[in-house]
Amino acid sequence: MKIAFPEYHNEIVQSALKKAENIGAIEAANLEDACEKVKNHEADAIIAGIDYTTRDVVLAAKNYLGMKNQTFSSCFLLKPPVNPINPETAKTYILADAGVTKSPTKDQLKDIIFQTYESAQKLLGETPKIAVLSFSTKGSARDESIDKANEVIREIKTKNPEIIIDGELQLDAAINPRIAAKKCPDSPLQGAANVLIAPDLNSGNILYKSFEQLGNYTAAGPILQGFNFPISDLSRGSTTEDVLLVISCLIKLAK
Repeated sequence: MKIAFPEYHNEIVQSALKKAENIGAIEAANLEDACEKVKNHEADAIIAGIDYTTRDVVLAAKNYLGMKNQTFSSCFLLKPPVNPINPETAKTYILADAGVTKSPTKDQLKDIIFQTYESAQKLLGETPKIAVLSFSTKGSARDESIDKANEVIREIKTKNPEIIIDGELQLDAAINPRIAAKKCPDSPLQGAANVLIAPDLNSGNILYKSFEQLGNYTAAGPILQGFNFPISDLSRGSTTEDVLLVISCLIKLAK
């Protein structure tokens, strides 16, 4: 596995590379050079973003790597801190979109869900269980965003019955079995969602940073979705552990 790094000499990147295993780190002069190395099969994926803005990374991916369809998005893999007393309680989540799409249309939301489902199949190591999040659970409130989400969910359940998905759900009803039993007892998720779909960029970005800053989760991402090759747009606040986790994610996505 070879990964191109346009920020090869960044201190955080170098720290991560010293600990990384089973990858070939390729120095790239800039984003365009990294994309060319992937297109020419000199590298399998790209990790950037510590010294570049999201706009820079996304534009390079669009212009040089190409898109699978009209929608691009991003996801985060959220890895929990180890609980030394009950390590089995630690749960990993996939969250989308928390880095790119400000306010998705119905078609964009559907694409985000499918893209994230595909990523989750490779990253989680277990069956993806998707919760479409909201401030409402099963009609407890009314809003255009809720109508949009429910329309998308109905279409996916009809056309793709193999996908386990439900919504609209508040976060507690999506991930807490006790609360789910009270708020949405008929949900196929039963409070065990491991893939979280945010309604917009505001809520998605706040949610991932809450996991990271308040819950001590390690956040891998944003991992861009919808492009022809794996690419990550790191947060400019990324740590060595974040970069290591992104490397492990791109290895899985590139297979």
